[in-house]
Amino acid sequence: MLPETLPEDYRAGFVALAGRPNVGKSTLMNALLGQKVAAVSPRPQTTRKRQLGILTTDRGQIVFVDAPGIHKAHHKLGEAMNYEALATWEDVDLILFMVDGAYPPHEEDRMVAQYIRETAGELPTLIVFNKVDLTPKDRLEAYQAMYQELLPDAPLIPVSALTGEGLDALLDAIFERLPVSPPYYDEDTITDLTEREIAADLIREAALLHLRDEVPHAMAVRIDEYKERGDHGAYIAATLFVERDSQKGIVIGKGGTMLKQIGTTARQAIEAMSGRKVFLDLRVKVRKNWRNDPGTLRQFGFRLPSSQRKRQGG
Repeated sequence: MLPETLPEDYRAGFVALAGRPNVGKSTLMNALLGQKVAAVSPRPQTTRKRQLGILTTDRGQIVFVDAPGIHKAHHKLGEAMNYEALATWEDVDLILFMVDGAYPPHEEDRMVAQYIRETAGELPTLIVFNKVDLTPKDRLEAYQAMYQELLPDAPLIPVSALTGEGLDALLDAIFERLPVSPPYYDEDTITDLTEREIAADLIREAALLHLRDEVPHAMAVRIDEYKERGDHGAYIAATLFVERDSQKGIVIGKGGTMLKQIGTTARQAIEAMSGRKVFLDLRVKVRKNWRNDPGTLRQFGFRLPSSQRKRQGG
């Protein structure tokens, strides 16, 4: 609980999580918040849209802005995700450049660092050297030096979002760099997404966990119904869109077994998130080449770069 009168040095601000896909941005945000509000999986590009995670303590409020990983785009969906990620840097107070410390810098790490150098201006930046628990001990100093080279003026903080190592030091470093300010959100607010939106992410997360190869990345999830049923919990109907008939068959599986597994995993995650029983009804449809169709991307809630919007008359 926040005191009735905030201390004079109470700090609050917006903190962008930046990095290439699969470096642990959503895992870090969930760990710092102490509960799951963002979908995570071992596969890259789990996060497709911007999401706020709000941590409120007696010394300050951090509004984390989680966004898709910046990567080499191969379709208009990828361009939209990069656009969403870079747009999160507008009006933030601090950038956390997250990297996977288990490996040396990747080409996309260098790309993110270049974006930060070119667009962030005077914005303070921290390098979050994640997965330090998985870094080969004999390569730790060398890898840290390689990442430090990308942004020489940014302090580097080693952490493990999975084990919690270094998270207190990271929070201290964040609070030190936030402006003195009252909180932006009520202390009970932890994210800006609705349960309906989180449910869609958890369904897609379940698909990422159970499916292999390219099928999950060709999938979008739309919530069609989200109804309360009193003591019986909630009824959720969702459609999983894929791009080809062959992908539809893989998602459904022999005798519907794969879709049932996805549904069971997603239902359990939604129940844990919402604290009530859920009946989940999933179906699969084909929408050909949706990742390269600006109109469909807009229908699925993606923001597009202005050049794509103009071509569509929007």
